[in-house]
Amino acid sequence: MAEASKRMRAMRERRRAQGMRELRLIVPDARSPVVRRRIARQVAKLDPGAEREAMRWIEAVSEFDSQ
Repeated sequence: MAEASKRMRAMRERRRAQGMRELRLIVPDARSPVVRRRIARQVAKLDPGAEREAMRWIEAVSEFDSQ
């Protein structure tokens, strides 16, 4: 096990030398029925008009970025 930790430490040092660093994210598990129900409840509360406006803005900005 010590070898694996040494390899990880060396990899992190190489990445730091390249100006990179490790970032770990903890996110909700979309496969979980509990999480899926919570998301469904939140989506049901969204205002369709506001969401359409947000999508229009996102599309306008993304078109700008692609040029």
